[in-house]
Amino acid sequence: MSLPMLQSNSGLMRRILAHFPRDLSLAFAYGSGLFGQAGHPGPINNMLDFIFAVDDPVTWHTMNIMKNPRHYSFLRFFGPKHVSKIQNNYGAGIYYNTLVPCDNRIIKYGVVSTGTLIEDLLHWKNLYIAGRLHKPVKILIQNENGKLQAALARNLKSAVITAFLMLPESFTEEELYVRIAGLSYSGDFRMIIGEDRSKVMNIVSANMENFQRLYNNILQDCPQVVYKQQLGKLELDKSPEGQFNQLMALPRTVQQEITRLVDQPGKNRDVEEILLQVAQDPDCGSLIQQSVSGIVKSSSLTQSAKGILTAGMRKTVTYSTKKLHKMWRGWRRKSSEHFC
Repeated sequence: MSLPMLQSNSGLMRRILAHFPRDLSLAFAYGSGLFGQAGHPGPINNMLDFIFAVDDPVTWHTMNIMKNPRHYSFLRFFGPKHVSKIQNNYGAGIYYNTLVPCDNRIIKYGVVSTGTLIEDLLHWKNLYIAGRLHKPVKILIQNENGKLQAALARNLKSAVITAFLMLPESFTEEELYVRIAGLSYSGDFRMIIGEDRSKVMNIVSANMENFQRLYNNILQDCPQVVYKQQLGKLELDKSPEGQFNQLMALPRTVQQEITRLVDQPGKNRDVEEILLQVAQDPDCGSLIQQSVSGIVKSSSLTQSAKGILTAGMRKTVTYSTKKLHKMWRGWRRKSSEHFC
């Protein structure tokens, strides 16, 4: 399965990609620089965010440091092997260069190995890049790597299943997409310091058509839900049997987190036995929420700490100040709506 390719700004995207080495297995743009958010200025005022997946990070960084040395912090002086080691071994397995002037825009781009990306898409080890791909993105390059394409499709199905387990028997399409979009923010400390707390709702309400384009086929083909598309309503099988099937289809890391939360010390029950118990638990949705939050909390903290090194102190302060300003704007907007 290939993800939908959104066609807007294609000229600008091509010009930006021309600044970088080729050999990308996947490249996509995401975030508020492309997709509007309710209550915020137009995307043209925001930084453009990219992720580049590469088969050979050392070779790619070698070429990129030669071509774009100013994009990197002091770490470039240690050489591309060291940069790749920091990319692969710390945080969420991604190396960001931020606040980069490019073609009259300010951009941020992350570099990840194709193998690390596939691992995150399938198993949600970090739920970092996988979480960004739960929301609408603009796919710029997607090669014919069958494993990668299968992992991209699996990631979307996993997002739907996880959201189902956290929702009641009947819900709206918007409520589903709010749950899906919120997965990668659950447990992220930046939602407390540095992000507009209405961010998830703002993303969904301004991008319903894009979410529908992303998830419509999955919902149509899912046997566990009745999708009343014209009404924008869904009805779900919440029986213990239905929930058990969904729990068994969750990404491996989520199942491991559930086991850690539920299994009593010394019992060491197998995963299937634990999931069978959880399927009958009225608090099943809350356990899923805690499990997802545990994954996101860990990866968001370590990746943000790594970002101080990869961006350098000056860019880190600038970037953090902008995030705090956005949070303050969101808080003021909510306060004014409350008192109106």
